[in-house]
Order: sequence, then C-alpha cells, then structure tokens
Amino acid sequence: MTTLEVRNLVKQFHGSQQSAVNDISFELSDGEILAVVGPSGCGKTTTLRLIAGLERPDSGVIRLNNHVVAAESVFIPPEKRGVGMVFQDHALFPHLTVYENVAFGLRGKKTSEVRTIVGDMLHLVGLLQFSKRYPHALSGGERQRVALARALAPHPVLILMDEPFSSLDADLRTEVREHVRSILKSRQATVVFVTHDQDEALYMGDRLAVLQKGHLEQIGTPQEIFHDSNTRFVAEFMGDSDFLKGKVVPGGIQTEIGLLNQVVELPISTPVEIAIRADDIDFQIDGSGNSLIVERFFRGAFNLYRLRLDSGQILHAFTDHTQILPVGARVRAYIHVEHSLTVFSE
Repeated sequence: MTTLEVRNLVKQFHGSQQSAVNDISFELSDGEILAVVGPSGCGKTTTLRLIAGLERPDSGVIRLNNHVVAAESVFIPPEKRGVGMVFQDHALFPHLTVYENVAFGLRGKKTSEVRTIVGDMLHLVGLLQFSKRYPHALSGGERQRVALARALAPHPVLILMDEPFSSLDADLRTEVREHVRSILKSRQATVVFVTHDQDEALYMGDRLAVLQKGHLEQIGTPQEIFHDSNTRFVAEFMGDSDFLKGKVVPGGIQTEIGLLNQVVELPISTPVEIAIRADDIDFQIDGSGNSLIVERFFRGAFNLYRLRLDSGQILHAFTDHTQILPVGARVRAYIHVEHSLTVFSE
C-alpha cells in the first residue's frame, strides 16, 4: 500500500532565481523508511516541510493514504494531515515532564487511554523510568527518544524526521540511530528521514532519495545508490568517488593505471570517466611506478593514501592500518576489483 505520493512538486521562494524544489516525484510504501539526502541547500528540508503542510507548493500534488492534502485547489493544514514530526532540536516543551511531552498530542482522549499509550511509548523507547523528569535533566540521546515517542504516540500515518541526530556527538549519534531505526521498524512506521550525512542515509533508509539543487538525482536502495549511481554527482556525493579518465578499447577501458577489464556499450575510443573508490585501488612500492604518495591519513582500522598520478590526477587508496608507507615514495597503482564500476561518458 502506498502511504505517501508526491507528484511534480515545485516550490520557489520569493526573490530566488532557482526553485528550492523542482519537479520532484516519488512514492513511499507503508512501513518504508525513505532517507532524503543531499548537500545544504539542495531542497530536502523544503520537501519535508511541503509534505508536512508547513509550506504550500507552487504546483504539484501530495497524497497521504490516497487522500489529496496539497494540490492547486486543495491545502490541508498540518494539524489535519495525521503526520508526526521529529526535529533537529527535539522541540520538547521545557516546562513539561517527559510523560506530559509524550501525552501532548493525545488531548481529547480518556485519561486511562492516554496513560496506556504514553506508558507503551516510553517503554518502547526505553525511558519509562524517566517519565517524571524534565527535558533539561536528560541527555541529548534521551531527549531525541522522547521526541520520537511523542511523534509516534498519536499513531500518525507518516513520520517526518529533519536531521534528528545532527546535534549529537559522533559516538552517541551512531548509538541513537541504531536504536531509533529499530524502534521505527518495530512499529512498522512509514518515515521520511532527512539528513546531509551519507553514512546515516545509507544506514537509515530502506531507500534513498538523493537531491541536488532542487532536483531528484536518483532514488533507490542503498546498494543501488552506492554501486550503480545514475549521475556523476550521486557517485561523488554518496561514495567519495574519484573519477579516473579512460578510453574505451576492445575488451574494456584503458586508463593511466592499466586496463579495466569491463566491457561497456560505447564506441571504441569514446572518452569516459570511471567512478572509483579507495577500496577499488591497490598499489605497491615501485621506483618506476606510475604515481607518488603525497599524503597519508591514519583512520584507525586503515590508512588512507592520497596518490598523485604522473598526469597530476589524484586517487585515494586504502591499506591495512599496520602498513605504513612513506610520503614521497613512488608506487605502482592499479585497479583491483571483483565487481563492475560505474562509467560515465564524457
């Protein structure tokens, strides 16, 4: 069942030369998490606000559970859309306890029913014992889980999450997102999750929508987005790809560091760029090699090397954390893959 349908959505703010959201269309199935990802200013938060009803689209249609909530002659206000929201700053009421914050969206229900729902929600997020505390007495991760419990309590048709973990430190962010994803899946919640963090998008999303300058560049599973990027931007933004120049030859693509034995459906001699990542490159010390180590970055479990090819092009490559090679050494770099690489025609 389709919970959310967005068709040809357009939004341009007054005084701007460019649409914040430009002809975006997608669907979201019941129980699915869609991670909307892209750089600052790409339109992801505006898209979320349009779905929530906090902004009105210039054109396009939004449907929730097959009901039109925004169109040329229709605009349902946010409080009547049945949507829950979780914000970056949690937006908890500081003068209310944890219990009262979660109960806030349940006004009109019987006291016994509210007590049951709030108890269930706080148990779900692991904070039942903190029900009488105020937000200032909670950690950042605990406040985030209270915000999630509050959003889930009214049983919304859709949860919208806008950069919900960005205010947390790195270690806590990883821990909280694992917990939150587990909670969302246990509730079979349908979620639009906005983030600028590529790793977070890959972890949280059943599917990813990659935005750039108001356009939807690609939508697909994390594996599709990472391994089979449709555009150069997606390959670069989602995978930290380098782009190795080459030319189509019989049997593959000839590059500065050797032949990529991968047949592509392009004419012989077509210039191309190969999206290549640090784990696709191997290298070894060689005084007559094709590149130079210009930098090494220790990343704990591995070393990341920056290599400058004789042409001046930069590539990156991993080695084991115990393998330390000197900056300034000449090496022979080569492609080492057991999977197809994404190739873009120039």
